[in-house]
Amino acid sequence: MVTEELNPPVFSHVEPVLPVRDLPGTISYWQEVLGFTSQWTWGDPPDIGAVSWQTVHVQFYLQPEWKGGGCSVWIRLHRIESLYRLHQQRGAEIVEPLESKPWGMAQYTVREINGHYLCFAGMVEEREKSVASMPSTVQIIGRLPGIKEFQRLQVSVGWGKEVVEAHTAAQVADVDMRTERVLGAAIFGVVAVVSGEVVGCALLVGDGVSYYYVKDVMVHKNWQGRRIGTALMRELVGWLNKNARRGALVGLFTRDGLEPFYKQFGFARGFAMLRYM
Repeated sequence: MVTEELNPPVFSHVEPVLPVRDLPGTISYWQEVLGFTSQWTWGDPPDIGAVSWQTVHVQFYLQPEWKGGGCSVWIRLHRIESLYRLHQQRGAEIVEPLESKPWGMAQYTVREINGHYLCFAGMVEEREKSVASMPSTVQIIGRLPGIKEFQRLQVSVGWGKEVVEAHTAAQVADVDMRTERVLGAAIFGVVAVVSGEVVGCALLVGDGVSYYYVKDVMVHKNWQGRRIGTALMRELVGWLNKNARRGALVGLFTRDGLEPFYKQFGFARGFAMLRYM
């Protein structure tokens, strides 16, 4: 039991294995039409093979009597619009066009030459454009939010499950203690205030010397799309420019679709490893 806890399995990826009528023809199609970059085959003549593109791998096995259809593969990716345009240009049989789904993804479906269905999906980017300028009633202030101010923002953006589920005095006290510790770890904070009410915040943690981490960038749902998030990040980055040592690392994690927002502040994609407890 101890060995299992200290050495848990580490999964790499999953590979669907699809029956195909013509192995060389299938591999050629997946490369020339669908855009997959690498391939391999096995046997003389080959009866199994595969294609791959970055971290997506698909295997095939030869089954000349295959009638077609019956299998479906769901493939998630970033920048789905770019792949959709590629498949349109190369004449892929798109049986369902790219559209936003109720579950928060954009998706389209291709039927490949063996009749298998390939569903390509990616996060829906925020379509609402921010107004030209932030309302003059919004003040950006360099300070940490209070416990209740922070929790109110968490609930508004869907991050406050613990806050919502705290009903007893003991539960509320425990959540407040956790929030206090989160805020206490910050070395800098900035809030957006309207008529005395905090409608947004951003925190910065780190050792103050070699690394910093941007976290909890939140704007109340009623105030989103008004460039408040941009103003918060500008204030935070301004503090870093004045106080961070040359060569210090500044990092953050964000969800799909928000990369362009953070790129305007000098952030770029990087390699990272994560472990959730």
